[in-house]
Amino acid sequence: MQPIETIEVETLTVGCDGGGGALGHPLVYLTLSAEGRAECPYCSRRYVLKEGARTGTHGH
Repeated sequence: MQPIETIEVETLTVGCDGGGGALGHPLVYLTLSAEGRAECPYCSRRYVLKEGARTGTHGH
């Protein structure tokens, strides 16, 4: 089994389609939690908010 992929993002909402084209899964949109994390229910990819990303929610 392959290790779970972790992807750093700079937005609070991300779209995931499994990254496999026809072998992927339906496009789903995920909203990062208050901790800056989300996990895809289809492929278990982890999305984490990139260190220092400006999302507009922290008063920057």
